[in-house]
Amino acid sequence: MQPSAARSSGCPPDRHDSRFPMDRRTALRLAGGGAVGVLALGAAVGCATEDTVHEPDPLAAQEVKARTDAAAATAAIALAPHKHAALTAIATERTAHADALRAEIARVIGVYGDGTTPAHRTRASAPGPAAGSAAVASGTAVPPVAAPSLDTLRAQLTESRQSAAALASSQSGYRAGLLASISAACAAEAGVLLA
Repeated sequence: MQPSAARSSGCPPDRHDSRFPMDRRTALRLAGGGAVGVLALGAAVGCATEDTVHEPDPLAAQEVKARTDAAAATAAIALAPHKHAALTAIATERTAHADALRAEIARVIGVYGDGTTPAHRTRASAPGPAAGSAAVASGTAVPPVAAPSLDTLRAQLTESRQSAAALASSQSGYRAGLLASISAACAAEAGVLLA
């Protein structure tokens, strides 16, 4: 009996009769190439331009209020020079509040290693009632304001206190504490320093 040519290698005959011959090395190359392709596609999709428009940070309106209050307190010195020390303290505190709010907003957005922040498209916030001044974007300087009376400034600080307290109840953690502290400071400024 003559051995067949297919049996000479010691492998079953169906291994050699395959229509698509593929050895282990070829299969591993294809699998590795596919995995690299999937990773490259994932990286390309992840780095694509983000078209999401985010809601404005709720602290941004509080920052604008703080800067407006500071500018109003500085302007009020012209009408009430006898309250110079109190008005200067209010302006300094409200500027510190605005800076703390800006730092928290920047922390949430994130900062790159070189100090820049990511591009972050944000929907324009609806301008609230600005006490005699034009609406100001968060993070920008407030234009000069007309000197308000002490009663007007007191009412403005009371409104800022109420606004910060209301927002504090909807926030959590550090943000809630920051807003509660700002609310308490506004209450002290309106009730004690301007009394």
